[in-house]
Amino acid sequence: MGGKDGGSILIHGRRALGARQVVGVLAADGVTLEILPKIDVSGADGAAAHGQIRRRLVHMLAVALDLDIASGAMTELSWQKETLLEILIGLFARKLADEVRKGMPRRYLAHEDDLTTLRGQLDVTRQFTTLIARPDRLACRYDDLSPDILLNQIMKATVDRLIRASASAENQRRLRELAFFYADIRSLRPSALAWDGLILDRTNNRWRDLVELARLLLGHRFQTTSSGSQNGFSLTFDMSRLFEAYVARSLKRAFSGTELTVHAQGGRLYCLEDAETGTGRFMTKPDILVKRKGKVELIIDTKWKRISRAVDDPKRGVSQADVYQMMAYSQLYQCPELLLLYPHHRGLGEDAGVMSIHSIRTTSSWLRTATIDLTDASQQSWGEAVGSSRFGLRGDPGSPPF
Repeated sequence: MGGKDGGSILIHGRRALGARQVVGVLAADGVTLEILPKIDVSGADGAAAHGQIRRRLVHMLAVALDLDIASGAMTELSWQKETLLEILIGLFARKLADEVRKGMPRRYLAHEDDLTTLRGQLDVTRQFTTLIARPDRLACRYDDLSPDILLNQIMKATVDRLIRASASAENQRRLRELAFFYADIRSLRPSALAWDGLILDRTNNRWRDLVELARLLLGHRFQTTSSGSQNGFSLTFDMSRLFEAYVARSLKRAFSGTELTVHAQGGRLYCLEDAETGTGRFMTKPDILVKRKGKVELIIDTKWKRISRAVDDPKRGVSQADVYQMMAYSQLYQCPELLLLYPHHRGLGEDAGVMSIHSIRTTSSWLRTATIDLTDASQQSWGEAVGSSRFGLRGDPGSPPF
């Protein structure tokens, strides 16, 4: 059911299906399965709680992908009635319709054709070889302003796929209207799209959000893959990867304009070195590095799982492997502050933040466990808190914790 181990989406238990670290929508003929993350929402249950969870999940996606989703567009969506798939399809269709009304992007493309009158430049070689016996034809080379470009091909491929996936009458109406506008654009399978050739510059940068949404909906961001002969559609997200990307992007926004810089999946130092060849072995890739003037001040490892209360488990559910990993980071990167970051839940109380503080023996480094509240839309506030004494990142790394 997806993933390298074949079981990262669903497992078949004795009495029910169980979801793993993946959320999203699996759709087949006549049935749709929606898997929502475990995000606690206060004051709501049933459909209302599901609606708030979908809203928070879309917010996390928007932050992780650096999308500018206006509050008006968010308000129009049917959070309680529609599945996550229909919500994202509706968001894409609305944004695309708004951009198409402003004008479809075009670009001059080179053409070669045999015409009765000269257009552009004459292809002398072809004229006096292939067309030597056709004085009524001129071998022309010319540029033509055309909408049949890669950007529009991506939009059309997304619209075509979503028409087959959507079960919402409103989304179907919007998508079919868009399909009419893209009728003259060449149809390509999603696998045939040359994403590497797409260039966004000042002339078409307003399409950046739509390109990222298209990547998401066509299966190029945060998704696991699936295969099979049955007609269906999957839009699934690995929550571990999404949580990490959300935290990294939130910190970049919070630290903008300061000395602190955020690097996701950076570092890449090796734990070991071959004594004879000097070849590195066992590369490390910390989830997030926070640097000040090139020096690593804080290493954050995000964990999409529920941390326990101290009264239930003195270790709070932190695995021994995670601690060993953070100790290795401390040694390799000479970093004084390390943070294991988890999503907050109601079982821990009302306030998110630092849950525990430990010194790493024989070093001057500190390891903290902390949580963030995903129901709070102001990620700027907790992002700034990471750079304050509340999380232990200080201007003077040698000062005592708190």
